[in-house]
Amino acid sequence: MIIEALHYLATLPVTSKANRRFIRYSISLWSRARRCSRAWAEHEENSRTAILSAMDGLRETRTVVVLGSGLLCDVPIKELSKSFDTVVLVDLVHVASVRLWLKTKGYRNVRLIERDLSGYDDLAAGKEVEPLGFLRLVPYLDFAVSANLLSQIGRGVKRRYEAEEPGRMPDDTVARLIDAHLSDLAALPCRTCLLTDTSYAVIDRYGKTHEETELLHGALPPAANASWSWPVAPIGEESADYQIVHKVIAAY
Repeated sequence: MIIEALHYLATLPVTSKANRRFIRYSISLWSRARRCSRAWAEHEENSRTAILSAMDGLRETRTVVVLGSGLLCDVPIKELSKSFDTVVLVDLVHVASVRLWLKTKGYRNVRLIERDLSGYDDLAAGKEVEPLGFLRLVPYLDFAVSANLLSQIGRGVKRRYEAEEPGRMPDDTVARLIDAHLSDLAALPCRTCLLTDTSYAVIDRYGKTHEETELLHGALPPAANASWSWPVAPIGEESADYQIVHKVIAAY
């Protein structure tokens, strides 16, 4: 807990005031990623491999944008930095450890942007929802990656929606914003790669499935080029008796 508290305090001053309320979620993810590093290693390697496969053969490699860059464990940042003139990492929070690591490694062509990618505020204001519309302003964009972000958007939007007064937001808010992300990504005039978990299952230590839940609220992702399982909560993380395993797809 002391390490997490120190990490939180280090991240606080380098995060905009509007996004500081999200720091605790990023620190919680960082902490779980450390505890579950062995269980997550295959998922992270599969994610990096999918991104590299998606960018293979690009004629121009000027700018790449990674949406939901997070802890960079699932992003081949070394290869992206070498291949592209500019690497733009977009997330609500860039924790202090990631910022320090990038600086230490000397990735001078990497840019960090804080941004809410959900589109929730525009929907609440009655505006046209284009959560990725800002990418049209990125010069020389040749590749865009949505990196294990979509279901997180769904969870965050659902949390905000349930805290609202009844009737303030549309009933289909979560599904609408997930679909908007998929639509905006598909409409980009560059090559794209979508990494997302689509469902999860609660499985006991004997392999019996007790619960299955779809994560995209009815939205249909594009056809997958690859898929795999990700033990988000291996046995011992949340329970000694069961694990929570997500299904992940890569589409490009």
